[in-house]
Amino acid sequence: MLLLAIPVVGLIMLFVWAFSGSTNPSKANYAKAALLWAAIVVVIYIIIGIALLPAIISSLNSSNYY
Repeated sequence: MLLLAIPVVGLIMLFVWAFSGSTNPSKANYAKAALLWAAIVVVIYIIIGIALLPAIISSLNSSNYY
């Protein structure tokens, strides 16, 4: 778990553990589940970002400064 806390190294290790043939099956399943959850979170962030983009653009374009 400590190794996964390092940003880039953790992501690389998840891919290695998930798709390596010599990894313990329980560790491989954990890595696959963690990658799946990470993908779900990224998709949700993208959806929220797209939904809020018009509000952000309109607030940047407003020139009603008093």
